[in-house]
This record gives sequence, C-alpha cells and structure tokens, in this order.
Amino acid sequence: MIRRTWLAFLASMVTLGGSTSLLVAQDDTFTVLCYNVENLFDIDGVALFDDYKPESYGPKHLLKKLENIAQVLSKVQAGRGPDIILFQELEADQTPSSQPTDYQAVLKQFANQNIRQVLTESAGKEIRDLPVEAFLLKTLHDAGLGPYHVVVGQYRPDPTGRTVAHVNATFSRFPIVHSQTHHTDGARGILEAVHQVGPQLLHTFNNHWKSGADDPESEKIRVNNAQVLRRRLDQVFVSEPLADVIIGGDFNSHYNQSERYHDMPQTAMNDVLGSQGDELAVQSRSAPKLYNLWYELPTDRRGSDVYRGYWGTLMQMIISSGMYDSTGLQYVDNSFTVAAFENLNAQPGTRAPLPWRMMDGTAGGFSDHLPIYARFRIVPPGATEQFMKLENPGSPTEGNPSQPLPVNYQAVTVNGLKLANSLGSDAALQTADYLGQILLVQATVSGEKPFRVRLFDHQYDVWSHDKDLRLKMYRKFQVGDAMNFIGELQVYKGEWQFVVHDTLWLDVKPQ
Repeated sequence: MIRRTWLAFLASMVTLGGSTSLLVAQDDTFTVLCYNVENLFDIDGVALFDDYKPESYGPKHLLKKLENIAQVLSKVQAGRGPDIILFQELEADQTPSSQPTDYQAVLKQFANQNIRQVLTESAGKEIRDLPVEAFLLKTLHDAGLGPYHVVVGQYRPDPTGRTVAHVNATFSRFPIVHSQTHHTDGARGILEAVHQVGPQLLHTFNNHWKSGADDPESEKIRVNNAQVLRRRLDQVFVSEPLADVIIGGDFNSHYNQSERYHDMPQTAMNDVLGSQGDELAVQSRSAPKLYNLWYELPTDRRGSDVYRGYWGTLMQMIISSGMYDSTGLQYVDNSFTVAAFENLNAQPGTRAPLPWRMMDGTAGGFSDHLPIYARFRIVPPGATEQFMKLENPGSPTEGNPSQPLPVNYQAVTVNGLKLANSLGSDAALQTADYLGQILLVQATVSGEKPFRVRLFDHQYDVWSHDKDLRLKMYRKFQVGDAMNFIGELQVYKGEWQFVVHDTLWLDVKPQ
C-alpha cells in the first residue's frame, strides 16, 4: 500500500478546471479502458456517411449516443469510471477550426448547463461546430467522470486517395506530457500519448487498424499498420528497454490471427507486432516482449464483438515487459476483463454487444464492440524483486483455439426473453430500442421466396447465418404455418428482419 505522503504527492500533481483530482484510487491502482464507440459523429452538418447527414442525424441522436457511452463507463470502478480511455471511431472533424479546441474552455463555457441543455434542436452554429470529443468530454463531466485531459489523433489525406472518416482520441485523468500521431496507409493514424502517472511515465498507443480481419488483402495493409507501430516501439525500447507501455484499440485482427487464418503468410498482429501469449516470456531479460491480455481469460470468455454468430477479439490490450518489473508501473495480475453489462450494452445471456442503430428518427443501442479494460498500479518504493510474481500465468499452449468461438445462444433461456407479440403492434416493435435485441416471436409464415413471417400487420424477412438452420426452416414451414422462434431484430437494406440464431424454441408449438 502506498504511504499517505505518496498519495498526497499524487493528489497534488494536477488541477483541472479549478478542482484537484486524486489521480489513483486509494489502493494505488488505476484503470485503462479501450472502447470503439461505433460512429460517434458531430452535428456540424458535414459528414462522409449519408446516415450522419442533417436529414438523418441531429442533436437528439448525438445526445442518446453520448448518454449511452456515459452509462457504460460509469459502470467501471464502482461509478468512478476509467482513469485512461482509448476511444476509437470518433468522427474526423470535417469542418475543423483553424485553432485547436480548448477543451477546458468548453467545459467552463457550459458550466451552468448540462449536456441535454446544450444539445437542443435550436443549438446554434457555435455549438454545432464543436468537434464530437468536446461533447463527449462534457457528457462525462456531467456524469461525474474525470476530469480528463484530451488528445485527438491528427489526420491527413490518405496516400491512396481514401478520405479519413474516423480518428482516435485518448482521455486521461493524468497529465499528458506529449502526444503525436503516427500516420499509416489505409487506416487511422496511431495516437501515442505519454502520461505523467505520479512520478512515472506511461506510454499509450491508441490503434484502429484496417478493417477486414479475414481478408488476406486487407491483412497486407494491417501489416503496414503494425510496422509503423513496431518501429516506434523499437525506438522507445532502445532508450528504455523496460518502458511502461500499453497498446490498445481496435486492431481489426484477432489475438490469435496467425492461428485462425493459416492462409495468411504473414500476420500483422503476431508476426510483425509480436503480440503473443507466453506471459512468463515477457519477464525474461532478453529483448522486450509484448503480452496480449486476452490470454488472461478462459477461451470461452474471449470475445468483444460478434460476426455472423461467432465471437471476435478485434478489441485488444497489449502490454510491455516493463509492466512486469518492480519499478514504475505494473499490471495488476488477472485484472483484464470485458465490459459486458447485460441489459445495458450486452444482450442478456449471450453477453453479445448491442450495436448502435438509428431508424425513422429514433436511435438506440451502444456499439458493435464491447469495451475492454485492465487495472494497473504504481509500484511503491523499496521493491526488491526484479519481476512481479504471477498467479496462473497465461500460456498459448493452454488455450489458443484456431477455430472461432460460436456465441452460446443456448444461454438465452425462454423465460429470460421478451415476447415480441407482447408489444402489441409493429410500431412499438420497430424502434431503435429493439434493434439488435433477441426476442421470442410467435408468427405466421407469409412467404417462402423470400422466406417471411407476418407479425401484427407487417411482413418480416427471416434469415439465419447458419445454412443448416435455414434449410430446416425452409423445409419444415409453409405459407400459413405457425412458427415460433428466437430471433434478433435487425434492418437489412431498409427492410425489417429477424435473424434466427438457434433452434432452441423453433419446435415449440404455440401456446
């Protein structure tokens, strides 16, 4: 435990907005979280995506999105929120001011208003022109989180001619003494920040690599993304082999990319960056190594996103050898976790993320990625051991499955699901609040090509990513038959549909 004098020193390190912030918890730990918030866009009226242009997106949508993000973050550290947040998928401001945003001045400007009062339909140009991270900072401030220092990745026209739509942003309770963006081809720039954590320096690298985890051609671009990061890490480690480094974000790669895709001759994550799962190897005296924190969890709990019924690990947190020595900062062993809060940002039972959706002027959901986080601590003076002791150290030989992990839809019990029919009408069902939700459905088959069911007064397409399950439905049911099933409500090409995941309730006769 840190002595009172040590805590007093930490508490005096920073003053923001006139109030002093205690930088670490009383048990000397702090929390770092990574969160792809899925298209957090501003309201300046200029957007690269049609869904976020003024006719479809405005202050009420942004407000809903911001409040949902704040709800999730408020669940961390018993309401205190994370100390450092690596955000991905904030809109790259398409109407940037000629002067950098003074975020603390924004908080002072709206000190007498909450975010709901700021984000009204009548908000003027001065408000609408603010970058989205300013609105996010204000929302977190209103929720009692922070205070945070903010740095945002810089962007430039991509050499391939692609326009950059997103940037990364890092929020930190600790002073940020240095930041820079390392530009990459075909992806967002990597945002490096150096935080002053008490007397120690912490390097964070905020990433959002090229999308398409299963695509060998996209992997070539991610290899470039990894090379940029690896070169910068090597520079840091040359001057300080045991530097305290946290690498996080959305890598659009899986922690076991090389095992999962044998047809890729070289993977960015494992072969170029050097992310690996031997925790004991990180403590060796040889060249600094990187440990991927997914190996801290049992294999059946490794997942932060879902694609076609299978878990992915696109969100990752990787730490350096310096996080294991007995000086500076240190990882809190086995503290890595996925921020899946059922009935909030995750589906009950499956813990799959509830994505952000907008439909017919309404909005709901959170993100198609679950946040991940871990705890760290400041090592008190006087430690004698060179490296920390580990309990159940992670090992790739104990769990590095090459096959993707299916979502366990059997975990969703019938008694725990909402009956779609109980909503009473299509108007009540077809809202953003139910998009992405798994529901019990009692319907009548109304079409075979395409396969559809009628519920209330509307026809819904019915689909499954499982080919065998699709065939079972097509062969068993004809027009006019009653059909009961567990389905996820979605919109595809502007049409409402149910995606059936499991046969759990398919054979049950209507009551």
